[in-house]
Amino acid sequence: MTRSTAAVDRVWFITGASSGLGLAFTRAALDAGDRVVGAARQTETLAALAAEHPDRLVALPLDVTDRAAVFAAVQQAAAAFGRLDVVVNNAGIMGIGAVEEFTEADARALLETNFFGALWVTQAVLPHLRRQSGGRLVQISSVGGVIGFATSGLYSASKWALEGMTEALAQEVAPFGIKVSIVEPGGYATGLYTAMRTPPAHEAYVPLHSALAEMWQDAEDADPADAARALLTLVDSDEPPLRLILGGAMYDVAQESAEQRKEVWASWEGVSRAAG
Repeated sequence: MTRSTAAVDRVWFITGASSGLGLAFTRAALDAGDRVVGAARQTETLAALAAEHPDRLVALPLDVTDRAAVFAAVQQAAAAFGRLDVVVNNAGIMGIGAVEEFTEADARALLETNFFGALWVTQAVLPHLRRQSGGRLVQISSVGGVIGFATSGLYSASKWALEGMTEALAQEVAPFGIKVSIVEPGGYATGLYTAMRTPPAHEAYVPLHSALAEMWQDAEDADPADAARALLTLVDSDEPPLRLILGGAMYDVAQESAEQRKEVWASWEGVSRAAG
């Protein structure tokens, strides 16, 4: 890992910047001496922070599910400081429930924010980054984008969609000097879980919900500032990875999942090759 010589006075555009990881990312960028355009549905927190950094933070109200609003906000963001160097697609919502329990409205809400919202931001910023012949685009995924857990099915679907799109995108924009990374955080103390969508439990899954609640009751989430430091290390690198796992427990889960997949593929190799 090498530090970028261009890592000076960068301009960031961060969605979901008013709380949780987005707010931690915003503060870390400001502490590094960079400038930030922070976008969020509610901007009160950002307005207070902007008062402390009047020349280096611009707060924009934005609902990322509104494609036209996203394109307008990106235009404002690019005009605010004259360019965009680091774009962080962080806005997202959480949803927990068995696949059968989700209503159409709740399922669509997850995809609209976590996938389509990120897609609209991506499409809106790419012309600016191409004109500059470079920039960084960071998609904030999740442990749910690496492995699906019981009751995370719809949330994981939104993150797997984001990761699949981004893996292709990284290859498409590399010739323009645009570097794309997927960040996969584990659990952080952000309030995401308290604001999540939880459909009514179906009686068939009550035992599952009870077992999971007992299993996770003593889990401790990490400090968002730790994730922010890791993000700065990522964007400071001249050779950022396509994927970056955040959190020791998350790293272990990802490694175990990868090994299990390889073992299953190998055990069924004969069937796979016989199929053509």
